[in-house]
Amino acid sequence: MNGVADALADLGKKIANALPGAVTSQGMAVGELTLNVAADQIVRVIQYLRDDADCDFRFLIDLAGVDYPKREKRFDVVYHLLSTRKNQRVRVKVQADDQTPVPSIAGLHPSANWFEREAFDMYGIVFADHPDLRRILTDYGFSGYPFRKDFPLTGYVELRYDDELKRVVYQPVQLVQEFREFDFMSPWEGAPHILPGDEKATKEPPK
Repeated sequence: MNGVADALADLGKKIANALPGAVTSQGMAVGELTLNVAADQIVRVIQYLRDDADCDFRFLIDLAGVDYPKREKRFDVVYHLLSTRKNQRVRVKVQADDQTPVPSIAGLHPSANWFEREAFDMYGIVFADHPDLRRILTDYGFSGYPFRKDFPLTGYVELRYDDELKRVVYQPVQLVQEFREFDFMSPWEGAPHILPGDEKATKEPPK
């Protein structure tokens, strides 16, 4: 490892020793320090990373969800933090299911407010003690969580304007099977037939 990676690795060990029981593991991934944290300890860890002089991770760059539907705790909540004074980044990950709330960090980083609302809207991850946990991107009355791996690509409902009712209405998605076309051909294999418009590009083999 280079000097920057060595410094981050040493910092990871320091954090793990300072927060026993909170940081379950730590290591380097994609050139950044990654901390795996118990979900119920996330506020404690984020506050330590912000306030400790050796860390100084004062900026929450991003908070996102990741879905692993076959796993018992199907979600990862991933936090990316930045220290501008030290020019370092850290990634914090917690595992969660769709029933147990993850403590909100909006009280420590106000920018987490909308990030957590987005994770709730897209994945259904619930954040305890959030000041205003409601959908932020989907429409009112939307059903389901679009970023879950088991959410159908067509969605559950579609909306349209009803001329008789003079308003937008929701209705179940209906796709006529006869008009659906499925092409499973790999683009790397090439078409076994000449596509329309390619006839003039056909060349005779050299003699």
